[in-house]
Amino acid sequence: MITLNQPRTNPSRNWKPIAKAFEAIVGKAYVVQRQEELLVYECDGLTSYRQRPDLVVLPKTTEEVAAVVQVCNQYNVPFIARGAGTGLSGGALPIEDCVLIVTARMNQILDVDLANQRVVVQPGVINNWVTQTVSGSGFYYAPDPSSQIICSIGGNVAENSGGVHCLKYGVTTNHVLGLKLVLPDGAIVDVGSKIPEPPGYDLTGIFVGSEGTLGIATEITLRILKAPEAIKVLLADFTNVEAAGQTVSDIIGAGIIPGGMEIMDNFSINAVENVVATNCYPRDAAAILLIELDGLDVEVAEYSQQVEAICYKNGARNVTGATDPAERLTLWKGRKAAFAAVGQISPDYYVQDGVIPRTKLPYVLQEIENLSQKHGYRVANVFHAGDGNLHPLILYDNSVPGQLEAVEELGGDILKLCVQVGGSISGEHGIGADKRCYMPQMFSEADLETMLWVRQVFNPKGLANPDKIFPTPRTCGEAARAKAQEQFPNVDRF
Repeated sequence: MITLNQPRTNPSRNWKPIAKAFEAIVGKAYVVQRQEELLVYECDGLTSYRQRPDLVVLPKTTEEVAAVVQVCNQYNVPFIARGAGTGLSGGALPIEDCVLIVTARMNQILDVDLANQRVVVQPGVINNWVTQTVSGSGFYYAPDPSSQIICSIGGNVAENSGGVHCLKYGVTTNHVLGLKLVLPDGAIVDVGSKIPEPPGYDLTGIFVGSEGTLGIATEITLRILKAPEAIKVLLADFTNVEAAGQTVSDIIGAGIIPGGMEIMDNFSINAVENVVATNCYPRDAAAILLIELDGLDVEVAEYSQQVEAICYKNGARNVTGATDPAERLTLWKGRKAAFAAVGQISPDYYVQDGVIPRTKLPYVLQEIENLSQKHGYRVANVFHAGDGNLHPLILYDNSVPGQLEAVEELGGDILKLCVQVGGSISGEHGIGADKRCYMPQMFSEADLETMLWVRQVFNPKGLANPDKIFPTPRTCGEAARAKAQEQFPNVDRF
């Protein structure tokens, strides 16, 4: 079994010459060293885990990124790329004795080619800026995470992010044509092409979703799509969540592929209405199903009738629709704000990101409720129902000793359930630091070894984002042995 070349931490490292080298590359103003300023970067969107980086560098160009990485390579310093810091799996979480390379200043849209339906952007460009740039010409960028007004394209590439409209149009990897990369030794390479399906190995596909373990993307060529002729959003409310889940399966089974299908349970509905006040979601509904249909006028009209009939057949109490852009935006407003709304009613929440076959939705939702009762923590369910991408939000209070560990165990049980029914431990949030110990639940030793060979080729010294994605004895095995030792102190085999 291949093992990762993990860089050894060096707490006595002399950072002064390294900081000086970085200052010579990007300027003193863009090297963060003061302890109080470094606190800003001690975690990403997964706030349960925190580790302060030793230095933060903010380059502006590909050449500056390459020079910074070369310094890291020279001094054997682990480095971690970070975009907007909205990731939810700890992918941009610093480790001890590391440099954080932040791409926030790399925020330029470099080229817009409407004739060939593509744009070239730097990694710090915010997701929603792409659509704003091309919408006046009738185009848009399809992958739309709920955090699209703040998350960056570089982070989307690292995590292979999805979103509401990825049911029909695919996740980030389906919309990335090419990349300019800085490899872990500081070399600059181009992969992919401005044309679809170039010959040779699909290195673009390997890099998208690699979570910064193979290098840093500094220019990204994206595919943009022509806006549809017609769009209609339907909102159906149900007296039980299982009926909403069955409706999703029946719609897809009828050969209809909506632009997006999202479910929110009663707990999420009321959280949203308390905070966002859309006044669209019935508070007494067990679940609502949002269905967006797009395409030609006649196609949307026909599918709308079919979908409405399927909803009523499965027990929907009401089905309302909106075609006006402002009304459609209002219907989606609550769904896009669901995570933030839940954060307003609980001191902390722990979100997971599993995927299941659509046909298993009713069963899995009931099992999540059973797990919630078993562990004693409330779970709000908000998810991309069309592609079975669940986002259970487990509510807890991190100030209470032991609660984080308890909800982590509940989250792990949900991930194991997803794998048991033929699903995945991640759909769009990535593995990061949070789910690496669950990789063996889904992959065999040979599977993991194959992936590690790829990582070793790009990242032989193990400097690029160590301790992420893959389980290691230090991050998983030792923790499990320590827990077992606590439970069975007299058993030597642990």
